[in-house]
Amino acid sequence: MQIKSAKEHYDIVIVGGGMVGASFACALDRAATDKNLSILVVEAFTLSNCLSIQPSFDARSTALSFGSSKVLEWAGLWTDLLEVVTPIKQIHVSDKGHFGSALLNHEEHKIDALGYVVENNQLGAVLSKAMESSSTIELLCPARIESVKPLAVGMKLAIVADETDFTVETSLVVLADGGKSPICSQLGISRDTETYEQHSLIANIAFENPHEHIAYERFTDTGPLAVLPLSRLENENRASLVWTVANDQVEELKLLAEEDLLERLQERFGNRLGKIRKIGERSFYPLSLSTAKEQIRPGLVLLGNVAHTLHPVAGQGLNLALRDIESLVNSLLSSRITNSQETLEVEKSLDSRSKNSKIGSMQNLQEYLRLQESDQAKTIMFTDKIAKLFSNNDKLKIWARKFGLLSIEMAPSIKKEFSKQAMGLREN
Repeated sequence: MQIKSAKEHYDIVIVGGGMVGASFACALDRAATDKNLSILVVEAFTLSNCLSIQPSFDARSTALSFGSSKVLEWAGLWTDLLEVVTPIKQIHVSDKGHFGSALLNHEEHKIDALGYVVENNQLGAVLSKAMESSSTIELLCPARIESVKPLAVGMKLAIVADETDFTVETSLVVLADGGKSPICSQLGISRDTETYEQHSLIANIAFENPHEHIAYERFTDTGPLAVLPLSRLENENRASLVWTVANDQVEELKLLAEEDLLERLQERFGNRLGKIRKIGERSFYPLSLSTAKEQIRPGLVLLGNVAHTLHPVAGQGLNLALRDIESLVNSLLSSRITNSQETLEVEKSLDSRSKNSKIGSMQNLQEYLRLQESDQAKTIMFTDKIAKLFSNNDKLKIWARKFGLLSIEMAPSIKKEFSKQAMGLREN
């Protein structure tokens, strides 16, 4: 896919056109009603010709919280997504072999669904379509960033596409190229990383009985196990499996015959949906909590896994990123209005810059971080505590889990707070 024009300067360059980078581009394009922004998305993989090549658009599915559906609606994407998502109307939480469970229901909150499940390739198709139809967003893929260097105002990027080298300048670089971002390493942005000594086993499975739009979070002796409802396909009652296992079990599970794996999975999950009939291709991913020590610099901001990579136990990764996107877009566009007169004065001495030259200022980015740091800290802590509490067979922690699940079910205030976190709702 070729760039639409050969500009030397863009207001914003987004590095990474996966779910986070593309969502940010679409949200910014939608919110900037005057369309007076130039946006370039640089992606290493082909997006439109073969969506499955893009790692974040693989066979996996993603759980979108109720709050995320509102962000995507605000970004102008929800109408198309509504055709391909599967609603979650109940969430059942239990601990294998121990009493205590909790049930969250959409009717208690007077909403259509607590959340939704979307297959990543379908989400990718909606995002790709929105970017390609935009008059503001320009796509360059496949392409790679060779270097990013700070300027007096903004950044300069060296790019390689179709074996051609060229450079562009920008007021703001948005890094959304994943937790192993080579640009972060190049810029000397280090990370705090804690491994959980676990992998997640990801696969699609088929049950004997329909899921009735219920998502299950089952805590087992080998780690949390989530089953998310998917649409029926070829007369199969499909669901998405996210099973957390210890590192020393990974090789065995990779080699296990399907019949033996289904038997083991059935024993862990139980018979709530009848017999598990089959399991699709298995993928394994190492799990860690990893956060960048810097999320912003002048002319630079980090989004998604490059900013914070979470344990999948509570399904918070993309949902937190979408809330980050909403806050960042609002901060950037608000600053364009507030600082419009000052920006005009700056332009007089910067003839090669657009009127959005201050969009990547530290003042703007610090305001974004001020708005989101509490949400980020709370979500990271919530996910980390849940992952550690429910992956430990210490007797005290087992009793803590029992008490916690009973408290969620019996104490309205605790259940309300737990539901708010699960639904991805901000504090008032």
